[in-house]
Amino acid sequence: MLRLGIDIGGTKMEAVLLDPAGECVQRLRRPTHKESYDAFMRQLLTLIADIRAVSPQPFTLGIGLPGAIDPQSGRIKNCNCLVLNGHDLRRDIMQQLGQPVWMANDADCFTLSEAVDGAGAGATTVFGVIIGTGCGGGIAVHQQLLSGPNAIAGEWGHNPLPGYTPERDGPPQPCYCGKTNCIESFLSGTGFARRYGEQARAEAIVAAAQNGDPRALAHWRHFIDAFARSLASVINILDPQVIVLGGGLSNVSQIYRDLPAAIVPWIFSDTCRTQIKPARFGDASGVRGAAWLPRLPGAAQGQR
Repeated sequence: MLRLGIDIGGTKMEAVLLDPAGECVQRLRRPTHKESYDAFMRQLLTLIADIRAVSPQPFTLGIGLPGAIDPQSGRIKNCNCLVLNGHDLRRDIMQQLGQPVWMANDADCFTLSEAVDGAGAGATTVFGVIIGTGCGGGIAVHQQLLSGPNAIAGEWGHNPLPGYTPERDGPPQPCYCGKTNCIESFLSGTGFARRYGEQARAEAIVAAAQNGDPRALAHWRHFIDAFARSLASVINILDPQVIVLGGGLSNVSQIYRDLPAAIVPWIFSDTCRTQIKPARFGDASGVRGAAWLPRLPGAAQGQR
């Protein structure tokens, strides 16, 4: 059977139809309608209908979104597509289509994609990290997403930065979540640029560091040190075989040269055998992971 995955973003929806081998059969993009929940639903159902018009064969349906799904009520929360918050989107789509629907956070979808046939393929345990506008994460074990009663597995970005001191890390950083010194405030592309100041973009800071600019180079070295401390806490608990990086900053090749050695002093081991890899599928990992969601336990009932 074919697999349809849909990635819901703040500005666009992307759909990809995969064959049983994971090859792309069809891909579509549409703008995300955010004026109301009803308008969003119409746009989403139209997107699915457009896919079905070209490929009428039966398909499973998985959806990734930038928010959390309350495990008790099924309602969406903390989603940056605000019209979805408070709604049971999975139930509403199932009622319209008459077929099971699987749904997960976009970072989980990213992780699942890379664990199934991406950079983490063949690994027992994969930790997926997105370092972009935010700093999300997900955990896959034996190509299955790890989830728990709070629906926050892998959300390392809202742990406090390990070993924070003002002397090393600068003044305390408030986070939009209401806490202070969250990892996301230091490691996300947004936080990386904001802490540097001068309204510089992350790409420009990295370029300046690579050209030997002293201030940019110091900022980069702190970023690597903070990144190493943050990943070390994950490695000490989870000990993943592979950590896969996605998001804008993951495209900086210097990360993969600097980060592995920087992790070693912070873990409970003399060496670190965890591999740090860029995502194989890049920006497409999220939508591909949504398509793979029906592989999960309970798939026959669409319970994700």
